[in-house]
Amino acid sequence: MNSGAAEEPTVGARKYLFVVLTNPVKGREAEFNDWYETHVRDTLKVPGIVAAQRFWVAETNAPRSLDHQSLVLYEIETDDLDDCLQRLRGLVDTPAMILSDALDRSSTGRAYFEPIGERVVADPTESIAHA
Repeated sequence: MNSGAAEEPTVGARKYLFVVLTNPVKGREAEFNDWYETHVRDTLKVPGIVAAQRFWVAETNAPRSLDHQSLVLYEIETDDLDDCLQRLRGLVDTPAMILSDALDRSSTGRAYFEPIGERVVADPTESIAHA
C-alpha cells in the first residue's frame, strides 16, 4: 500500500529525502499549483520514490532566509540512489513528466539528504511552559 509509488522499497533499502525548493512565475501561482499536483504523482512513479508532500511558505512575521515559496519533500527508499535519480532525470521534460512553464526554473533549488541520526519525537510531559 504505497499510495501510487511504482514499487515497494526493498528490505534494507536506505532512506533519503529529496528536497525541492521552487517558485511559480509571478502571477501564475494557480497554474503552478495545479501542475505541481500532477508532477508529484508523476514523480512517485519512479521506483524508489515512495512518498511526497508539498508545502507553501507560511505567512509569519519571523525572518526568512530563503526566497522560495514552494517546498516538496520526496521520500526515497532505495539500495541505489544514483539509479533512482537517473530514472527520474530520464523522465523530466518527456510526455511522462512535463514541466510547466509556470515553474520559474531559474530559482529552483534541490538537494538529497540521508539521515545521520534517529528521528526524535517530543515528549509532551517534558514541555517547557512559558510564563
